[in-house]
Amino acid sequence: MLELRHIYWNTPEGRPVLKDINLEIADSGITVMTGPNGGGKSTLMKLIVGIERPASGKIFFSGEDITELDVTERAKKGISYAFQQPVRFKGLTVRDLLETAAGNKELTDGDLCSLLTKVGLCAKDYQDREVNASLSGGEIKRLEIATVLARQSRLSIYDEPEAGIDLWSFKGLIEAFEGMKSSGRTEIIISHQERILQIADRIIVLEEGRIKLDGPKELILPRLEMNSSCDVCIGAGYGQDN
Repeated sequence: MLELRHIYWNTPEGRPVLKDINLEIADSGITVMTGPNGGGKSTLMKLIVGIERPASGKIFFSGEDITELDVTERAKKGISYAFQQPVRFKGLTVRDLLETAAGNKELTDGDLCSLLTKVGLCAKDYQDREVNASLSGGEIKRLEIATVLARQSRLSIYDEPEAGIDLWSFKGLIEAFEGMKSSGRTEIIISHQERILQIADRIIVLEEGRIKLDGPKELILPRLEMNSSCDVCIGAGYGQDN
């Protein structure tokens, strides 16, 4: 489904961030991308979704070259992205936001309840609230994830979905991700969280702008060391994120 060929990306100052990334992600399943902070994970996801453009290289989706397509064009082709720092949509209610995400489809109270419960929010309390400054950062983060779930895109990308979510909500989020395994859709999650790594079908470790490890969870997890804060430390001679 998704293919990246010889991807390079530099900062505006010319510092190389991604260096010759070659990657194929097949249809369906959960791929978790992890590795030390500053390794290029979020940048790579922004290139896939169209927020950034590579300095060189090509990106293909279902065999089509999408390298020059913008975010809106890629969304129409079935690529969704949940931001690490979500934006606020002043003037929209939570119901409006989720119905827009679902393709302007009218959602029943049951639909809203299902989506909001998966991210740890109560539909009765939230469905008619305005998505504005009255919502906390954690609440906005959960709504951002709910919008991606509502889109049911062919490819969904989540950037550290556990950030700003309490333990009870995190449990529901894990259950939602596990439920996606049978959906036939493709999910890419950026995370250092051990529990999220454990639900992966495939783990990719990105360090210093290069892919250091890539393979099935069963092969990669034994080569990762978890520290007390649940961050990933790269083992097996690859150094550690201290």
